[in-house]
Amino acid sequence: MARRYDPERRQRIIDAAIRVVGEKGLSGLSHRSVAAEADVPLGSTTYHFATLDELMIAALRQANEGFVKVVAARGGLADTRADLPTELAGLLGEWLAGDRTGVELECELYLAALRRPALRPVAAEWADDLSALLVRRTDPLTARALLALMDGICLQVLLTGVPYDEGYAREALARLMP
Repeated sequence: MARRYDPERRQRIIDAAIRVVGEKGLSGLSHRSVAAEADVPLGSTTYHFATLDELMIAALRQANEGFVKVVAARGGLADTRADLPTELAGLLGEWLAGDRTGVELECELYLAALRRPALRPVAAEWADDLSALLVRRTDPLTARALLALMDGICLQVLLTGVPYDEGYAREALARLMP
């Protein structure tokens, strides 16, 4: 039987991995579960991603791109006239108001870097990219502090189930501004 040309297969596998983690968590991620979800042969997943770490890296990169799109769509970080704490609080609110499964997935993949060193550079890329945007508006130390506070607020909302309070976030972020 001739090989079927399938240029979208790699992307379908990444999308399937994201769905698997969204439904079952990282513990449910395996080449077999992803192959079943993507409706591809098991060998296809290992052909494109030799290890689960490689697959998680691709999924985390795709999740990071989703957040970057939210940042770019708002456009307020580039506008020097816009109030930075207000823009950041609005950005967090928009992201947290999105698909809950997607938000949890992004955080779970991001935090997976704690136990999987291969993911750390990708998690750092996200922080570096956002920090580079913030440095246009503030100094590097403040940019990193703002990111740390945003991470903390996101985790609190996701872990406690308390609704996101944009006013609180704006005030807390403003306190970090010089």
